[in-house]
Amino acid sequence: MQGSARSIAVFGAGYIGLVTAACFAHLGHRVTVRDIQPERIRLLNAGDVPIYEPGLGDLLAENKERLTYTLDAAEAVRDAEVAYICVDTPPTASGDADLSSVWAVIRALKDATHLAAVVVKSTVPVGTGSRIRAALDEAGLARVGYASNPEFTAEGRAVTDFLHPDRIVIGTDDPATAALLTELHAGIDGPVQRMDVASAEMVKLAANALLATKITFINEIATVCEATGADVTRVADAIGMDHRLGRHFLNAGLGYGGSCFPKDSRALRAMASNSGYSFQLLNAVIAVNDLQPRRAVQRLKAELGTLGRRRIALLGMTFKPGTDDMREAPSTVLASRLLAEGATLTCWDPMARPADAAPWAAAERHPTITEAITGADAAIIVTEWPHLHDVDWERARPTMRNPLLLDGRNMLDPDALSRAGYTCMSVGRATTRPRG
Repeated sequence: MQGSARSIAVFGAGYIGLVTAACFAHLGHRVTVRDIQPERIRLLNAGDVPIYEPGLGDLLAENKERLTYTLDAAEAVRDAEVAYICVDTPPTASGDADLSSVWAVIRALKDATHLAAVVVKSTVPVGTGSRIRAALDEAGLARVGYASNPEFTAEGRAVTDFLHPDRIVIGTDDPATAALLTELHAGIDGPVQRMDVASAEMVKLAANALLATKITFINEIATVCEATGADVTRVADAIGMDHRLGRHFLNAGLGYGGSCFPKDSRALRAMASNSGYSFQLLNAVIAVNDLQPRRAVQRLKAELGTLGRRRIALLGMTFKPGTDDMREAPSTVLASRLLAEGATLTCWDPMARPADAAPWAAAERHPTITEAITGADAAIIVTEWPHLHDVDWERARPTMRNPLLLDGRNMLDPDALSRAGYTCMSVGRATTRPRG
């Protein structure tokens, strides 16, 4: 059963902020979203969604009567009981999280003495909560509760993850604030885990670091499989049947990307280093992940002899399917390295919106897969878009100058591609050659 309707201010209209706002509105709460980008607020007020996330647009439209968008911080909190901070915390040059946007929101709340609670959903270093608590106290907001309520939503399924979570983590030392946040989430089928603020902050960083480690581990196993003739997909399937390990995130490929894993892994490493500890395991995870797309370029170079003047097609640009997010996408490293080797680059992606700058300014963008691979000396599957399963690869083969496919996500059947006349290179699987 849902609790009583509350009034919530959400600071930040990015992936986390908009999903948080839409889902709280869906639960019956009144939500005001504040962002500092005029164009983003203009689009939202016009009924458009500035980002692509499956189901988000529908949820915003269905609950539009309970949603308001503004550029004005004072307006956002005027009638609010709870202020949610969902702003970006990008990495600095040192790898630390840039908290300037978080502190800008805290400063904007200095007169909001009527608030019941300030809640941080942004990913922040452990210890940030105690600093925010001190800042709130100094600003005369000592009676305002504080909590960490980290998000565990994956792009491409963020709405589902919010409404059907594995857990809801509430970090606060104040029982009244814990009860309020629990009430806000009433109607969501997921266990509530209450803990101290520092532990809640660590949960987010540790969870992403562990998932990144699983991805990196199977990529290391894939490299050994390539050297020994083993098949990494069969190895991963068998490992995944062990209930202690599970199959999730054991898919060999070009490495992880996106707005969370790279940033949070580096932030946790930097936080450890700032404390005088060298996080050796995380150092290795980050190093291996940085190498993955570069290994793909080297394997392609070994197969073709040279990449100079070769036409290479990148099939997929976003860091994962189901999103238009290009942040930390392996495709960007691939594109940069291929251009540096002298290759001509073509690309296809149904959703990507890359910046009109290097390396994408030098790449030819095509609306279809077939057009992207026409005349290509090789194609690389970068993002596992389901569209790639629908391609008639046998019919498409004559369009390529050289039927070489590097399946960077192990999503296609190499034997079927071999029968269709392709040389198929995979990650952690044997290369197959054309038959017949």
